[in-house]
Amino acid sequence: MDKVSLQKIQEIVSKNASFAIVVGKDPSLDQMASALSLYLAFSAEGKKVAVACPSDPIVEISSLVGIDKVTNRLEGENGDLIVAFPYREGEIEKVSYTIENNFLNIVVKAGNRGLTFNEQDVKYTRGGGGTVEVMFVIGTAKLSDLGPIFNPETLKDTTIVNIDNKAENQGFGELVIVSPNASSVSEMVAEFIVELGYELDVDISQNLLSGILEATENFQNPQTSSLALEMAGLLMKNGAVRMPSRPTLAQNDKPALSQFMPHQSPRIQQPFMQQRQSKLVDNRAVKQFSQREQVQVQGSQDTQVQADRPQPAQDRKPPADWLTPKVYKGSSDIDL
Repeated sequence: MDKVSLQKIQEIVSKNASFAIVVGKDPSLDQMASALSLYLAFSAEGKKVAVACPSDPIVEISSLVGIDKVTNRLEGENGDLIVAFPYREGEIEKVSYTIENNFLNIVVKAGNRGLTFNEQDVKYTRGGGGTVEVMFVIGTAKLSDLGPIFNPETLKDTTIVNIDNKAENQGFGELVIVSPNASSVSEMVAEFIVELGYELDVDISQNLLSGILEATENFQNPQTSSLALEMAGLLMKNGAVRMPSRPTLAQNDKPALSQFMPHQSPRIQQPFMQQRQSKLVDNRAVKQFSQREQVQVQGSQDTQVQADRPQPAQDRKPPADWLTPKVYKGSSDIDL
């Protein structure tokens, strides 16, 4: 930020007490993170500040700190309270009020046709949007993108500060801080908060780092600026964590399931399958050979056992001279 812009913004912030931070419809994570960070920074300084967006937040930005503070319209704190009733001709005879026990009771007297609405149909809104003294418009190319948030009549006395990095920005507002060379609005707001001397707490730092990462595609975008890298380092130093990004694939880059099937990858899968089949065949042959060897060894062992086993008596034959008479013949040297 140049010195002239910094001096002007310091004067604007010091002289005013009521601020509004707004973004256009369907903001990106970068734009909403910048707006919420500025909201948190002003709130921490005790200033009256509101943050608004004409469209409801999407799921992608729901994790940002302060997202629950975003409204769809600017409601002046010191403006009028409007109580709205559904109206049909002849249904309401008159409206009056009473004061009881320090409460103002608005009395809607029914006509002959009676009242067709109930308590749930009554709406309460705050008017007086012109009480906003300074409006910061973040990441919005033209005021018409703000929709019903921007009312020229009620905001005619409001000072508008335009912060954006779009080349097509229309340059509206009393103070224009538009830098097309910046790769994100978050890096610009981070520098803005630092130059004002405000604290970059962990919530503000995390919001801004998330915005920078989203806008720079996790620093992979070749248009990533040096300011983005510088601010990212400062934010991480103050407690921000670089979340792991989810990998995304273009439709043409998504691998088909058939690429992982064996028949679709002959260079890798087929040799592996052939080797596996060859090993299976070898294993079968070894197994069959082992079975044959086991049978032969078992047969040899059975034969040896059969040979060593004593034969039954009925199977053994006596010598041929077993039944012939036997004559004892002694030695001639024996004296009788």
